[in-house]
Amino acid sequence: MPRRAWLLAAPALLLLAAFVLAPALSVLRYAGWDWSGLSAPTPVGWANAARLGRDPEFWRALRITGLFALLLLPAFLWLSQTIALGIEGTPLARPVKALLFLPGLLTLAGSVIAWTLLYEPSYGFVRELVGLALPWDFEPWAALVFVVLFTLWQYVGYGVLVVSAALRGVPAELREAARTDGASEYQLERFVVRPLLRPALLFLAVIGAVAAIQSYSAVFLLTRGGPFGSTRVLGLYLYETAFERLQLGYAAAMTLAVLLVTLAVAGLQAWLLSRRLR
Repeated sequence: MPRRAWLLAAPALLLLAAFVLAPALSVLRYAGWDWSGLSAPTPVGWANAARLGRDPEFWRALRITGLFALLLLPAFLWLSQTIALGIEGTPLARPVKALLFLPGLLTLAGSVIAWTLLYEPSYGFVRELVGLALPWDFEPWAALVFVVLFTLWQYVGYGVLVVSAALRGVPAELREAARTDGASEYQLERFVVRPLLRPALLFLAVIGAVAAIQSYSAVFLLTRGGPFGSTRVLGLYLYETAFERLQLGYAAAMTLAVLLVTLAVAGLQAWLLSRRLR
């Protein structure tokens, strides 16, 4: 690599070492310790990893995270694709995109306060307006659906922007050729446009899966893992283990497990993406 390129890359490499590699190596080191943060650490080898396999709360949090991802991803991909196709070429395209992307620019705490005031089952504005409410404060299934809806509200705008960008890459010649051959608008969308959107949708699937696995903030602020632990995802259980129970060594081992799960899911989806692009 030329000297000038090294000089330009040096700051980025230093930042990578300081904020990515060093913390990752520290987590790897702490995973083999029994440490509360208040006393001297004690090496325990693979004991923390073995404990993960026997921890029912960890496996329950993993199942809840998987269910959360299964509810979130199909809805996220379908809404992103449907809305982008529906507003394509219309005068409302830009205002709708702006409105959908706006939740991603709001602070998370402010969004949670607004959603709580709107959808609180006992006194929320929606309950007063229509007389119905989602009982997310005491029904486990409703709490998980509530978190999924909030997450969709936050991120669908980003998905619509990605799909809209992919739509702009569909050659106009293909559309005209399909129309010339007698294809209806429905056939044009189904057999020409949608197949060309697969790379963008697979990209969103990777991003959405990683976000679902690493979800924490929205769950913590909305439900605190309740009711009855029904929304205690991996990120929240990791937080409780590290900062409430002060089991930092075990939490570090759990962090490595979450990292491996994330890499496995992202790797599988990247492999599917590479096959689609061949």
